[in-house]
Parts: sequence; C-alpha cells; structure tokens
Amino acid sequence: MGLTIAQKIIKEHLISGEMTPGSEIALKIDQTLTQDATGTMAYLEFETMGIPRVRTELSVAYIDHNTLQSGFENADDHRFIQSMAKKYGLYFSRPGNGICHQVHLERFGKPGKTLIGSDSHTPTGGGIGMLAMGAGGLDVAVAMGGGAYYITMPKMYKVNLTGKLNPFVTAKDVSLEILRLLSVKGGVGAIIEWGGPGVETLSVPERATITNMGTELGATTSIFPSDEVTRAFLAAEGREADYRELASDPDAVYDKVIDINLSTLRPMIACPHSPDSVVAVNMLKGTKVDQVCIGSCTNSSLHDMLKVAALLKGKTIKPEVSLSISPGSKQVLTMLADCGALSDILASGARVLECACGPCIGMGFSPNSGGVSLRTFNRNFEGRSGTADGKVYLVSPETAVAAALTGEITDPMLLGEMPEVVMPEAFKIDDSAIIAPASLEDAKDLPILRGPNIKAFPDSRPQDDVLEAPLVLKVGDNITTDHIMPAGSKILPYRSNIPHLSQYCFGVCDETFPERAKAAGESIIVGGNNYGQGSSREHAALVPLYLGVRAVITKSFARIHAANLINAGIMPLTFKNPEDYNKVSQDDVLRLSDVYAGMDSGEMMLTNVTTGEQIPLTCSFTKRQKEILKAGSLLKYVAKEGN
Repeated sequence: MGLTIAQKIIKEHLISGEMTPGSEIALKIDQTLTQDATGTMAYLEFETMGIPRVRTELSVAYIDHNTLQSGFENADDHRFIQSMAKKYGLYFSRPGNGICHQVHLERFGKPGKTLIGSDSHTPTGGGIGMLAMGAGGLDVAVAMGGGAYYITMPKMYKVNLTGKLNPFVTAKDVSLEILRLLSVKGGVGAIIEWGGPGVETLSVPERATITNMGTELGATTSIFPSDEVTRAFLAAEGREADYRELASDPDAVYDKVIDINLSTLRPMIACPHSPDSVVAVNMLKGTKVDQVCIGSCTNSSLHDMLKVAALLKGKTIKPEVSLSISPGSKQVLTMLADCGALSDILASGARVLECACGPCIGMGFSPNSGGVSLRTFNRNFEGRSGTADGKVYLVSPETAVAAALTGEITDPMLLGEMPEVVMPEAFKIDDSAIIAPASLEDAKDLPILRGPNIKAFPDSRPQDDVLEAPLVLKVGDNITTDHIMPAGSKILPYRSNIPHLSQYCFGVCDETFPERAKAAGESIIVGGNNYGQGSSREHAALVPLYLGVRAVITKSFARIHAANLINAGIMPLTFKNPEDYNKVSQDDVLRLSDVYAGMDSGEMMLTNVTTGEQIPLTCSFTKRQKEILKAGSLLKYVAKEGN
C-alpha cells in the first residue's frame, strides 16, 4: 500500500510509535517558529530547561502581533525575545519585517521538512509541501531543546481538485467552500492533502492561503505536493536548492475523499461569527459595508496585493468605507513600491498599515460600533476585531475590493474584466531585518534583557487521585480560545504577565469568572462541542491554571487546546454520553474519584455532589500524557525525565 505525502514525511521523521490512526507518535522537528504574542512565554519555558543552544535545524522568532507600542510592555517583550534569540541560537525577524507565516514561506520553508510554530496558522507552510503544525508554546520550547513533538497519528483526507478557477474566483473561495462542506470541526483528527489535476493551476501563494485556512477546519495540518510550481517559487526566492519533489503514491489510501471542481466555484463569504457560516456572495448583495481590511497571513502575498492594486487603479473607494491594506512582508511592500502598485493603492483612498497581523487580532483598525467589516482574514469570531458588536465577514481580496468600491457587499464578477497580473520571475531579496544569532562562544556572556511586565511561568501541581471542586463556568459549543483568553490591543501586551492577564479570562462569556474562580481555589469548567477551537495560544490553558482550574469536561475538544491543557497540568475529559452535559449546572459541586485508575482505563465517574447524579466520562491519555498530569505539567515532566 502506497503512502500519502504526509505519511512519507512522518515516516522520515518518526522517532517512536506506530503510524496507525489514533496511536501516539513522536516526531523529530526540523524547524520552529514563534511570534511575539506567544513567544515570550515559550522562551521563558525554554530558558527553564537549561539548554545552552537550540537543537533544531532552524528556529526563528518573529515580531508580528504586538507591534503597537502604546506602552513599554510590547517593546520590553520584543527586547527580551531578541536577547533570547541572540543568546540561544535563533534567527530574529524584526518588527515590520512581516507576518511570520508569509516571511517563513518566502525565506525559510523547505518541502519535506517538519515545522511546528506557536501559532495555529503554521500549516501555511503546507503550501510548499512542509508538514507544518500549530502547537502550544511549551511543545515548541521542547522541540527547540531537541525533544520530540507528540501527536495522535492523524487520518488522511484528500481534496481532489479538477478544473480551473474563473476570474474573480480565488483560493480563498476554495477555502470557504471546504469550510461550507465540512464545518469548523470537519477536519479534526485529520491531515488534509490537496491533489488532483487542478493543483497545478494554483500558485504557491494560493496554495498557502488554502493550507492557512485549513486550520479553521480543525485539521492537524494541510499539505500540497511539492512540484514544478513549488520549484519556480523557491527559485524566485533564490532558494531553488531547497526544492524537493514530493507527491503521494498512486495507490495511497485515504479515509475520506472530497471532490471540488474549481471551474464551478463562485465568490463566497463567511458570515458572522464563524468561518464555516458560508454562503455565496451574491446572496448578500446590497448589504451596507462600513469597513474593509485586506491582508493577514491568509491573503497578504505579492500575488494578492498586485491583484488588489490592479482593481483599485484609477478608482476611488466610497467615502463611507474605510479600507486598510496590510502587506504580508517587507519584501511584498518593497516590490509593490518599486513597480508603482503601492501608489495605485494609496491613490484609491486606502490606508496602508504595517507589515504585521494588525486588525486580524484586534490590534488596531477595529470597526465602528455595530459596523459591518469585510476582511480577507481567517477568523471572524465574536469580538475578535476589537469591537464587541462588530459584524465581521470573511472574503477574498477581490470581493473585498468590490465592497470598498461600491460601499456594499458586491459580487466581484460584476466589476468587469479582471486586469492581468504578471508575477515577477524573481523576488527582491533583502534579509537585513532578519538578525542572525551570536556564535556559541560569544553567546556565553550575553545578558537576557527583561522588563518589569515579564512575570514567571504560573506554578502547577500534580493531579490528585480525588478532585472535588465547584463547577465555576458552563459554556456552550464552539468556544474559541478568543472566548477563553481574548486578544486585542488592550490585552495582548500582557501575554508575558499571567497574573494581570487573568482578569480578562472568559470576559466575553462571563466577566465575573476570574473573581469566582480565584475565590473557589480549585474549580472545574464544562463546555460543549469543539471546545478550544481557534488560536494555539497556550495562555488559554495557562491562565485557567493560574486561576485554579483543575479539569475541563466537554462534549469534544479541539486538538491543540486539549494538548495545551495537558501540558499545563489540567485534565481534559469528555462526557461519555453528550446529553449528560445537561445534568450539571453552574455552581454545582462535582467530584472525580480514582483519577489515576480512570486515566489508565479511559473512563471516570463524575459525581454531581449537589444533585447525586452519577455521570460517566471518558478520556484518552497516552502513557506520556498521564505522566505529565501526574508530574503537574510538561515542564515538570521534562525536568523530572531530563528530556
């Protein structure tokens, strides 16, 4: 039996375990990346390991999230990360150099390599045939130290593409279509491989848009073949030597196959407040638009920006609309300026923002109160934009331009003929904003620069064999990490200060939660399906840990968040019968007995002390995960094992 692309890379990097879906496997990691919203904590964790140098082939620290320096906090974190990178052997991408996923695709990604990053959209690297996965900061820290990355061996899905995209129909529309078909939990436990004859019609930036959005399916990662299109992209970046051909075997077996004819697709739009709430753009025609944002790690490549500039050339956006443009990297911005496309964008009335994540994480450019914002981003969770009642829609750059020009949701196919966009044969290479680390000898005497906002990693303790605690919060389905630990310009500067950050935990759901959780001492949270979807931010586990949460019981979990809970020493448990979710209420006192035996058997009995109900739970912990929980956290487990 043949192998899929992902199975080939996994086989090459397999340290332990069997490649059987559902089994735990350990992978050697070639590359890591961090960004500043998650990086400070990851480097604090790495520092505690006492390892003098990173042991990966390449590790890069990017500054792209907290670039708004309205106080000392973000600047201090950036200085800390830069000093860590210089001392411990990482490359450092300076603020303004670009979004981590865009820059990594341009300058560092290699087909066939493994990459984990402390950002959930790390699968962008699958656009050039990498096995690239989002992970919690602790997992990234361990990988930087030379440790293995542990995951459950995924199932294999294939999306078979035929045909060719019509003008004004884009890779973003492909992503929205697969979300419409599968939902935000349709890829959980799977790697999605994109194949078929339609693949060769898609450029690397288009492929990267699709693998980026695969995160919203809950997939472990997404991956494209590495072919002549990949070779041409790497050659244009001056990196043809990094090319490697990768394709699945003709007799590879998939657990699911989805067919999409690119020729039949039309412009799509995701409605508030979920990426899978997808309809055709023409179904919402005439809806008034207040704001349009073009950019983010999903749609900020030179390919996207040149199309935007061509559509805006000689035109002016509606006076009632505010339009922002965020190029994905310094390379993109410089090339836009050199060819005159930047002038066309500016002349239209658009505001050009820094090469950073910006509005995607609520870091500026929030919509007006109750405003409708069309964004080329990957997420439209409630409140994520920075405006609590903002109505955020997800669209392609072409649909975004159409709205900016007309002042309402408009099918871009009505704009007339699509201007021809010719990509350059070579990109402009300037790595001056990427700082190399010091030599091992020079690094010995280098100081680590810490600001007063950087606080210690929250302490954890081993799970007891009996847990009796109040249910301090009960929430519903599809709770995101933005619900648990919001982003935004007011909160993100405190990513390295867990005590301060804790006052915002679950603020979207219940502003009283932090106070009640601290008063309880120890507590339990209950949730619905797909709990913890969205960002890989481990703060969504570390802050509840700080507030005394010992277990989270749900109908189902998102992959990365479940792993982050275990790494923090919090037990993720599921209802054996989903309808038993209705047998507990907020403020009930719950008891778990024989926890260790339950970890081994995969079943526990939950007693609702308040009502007397007995509720069966299930869990699926590997031997290693059980030891992590018994040690109290991944950090304490690593220290104990000497890994």
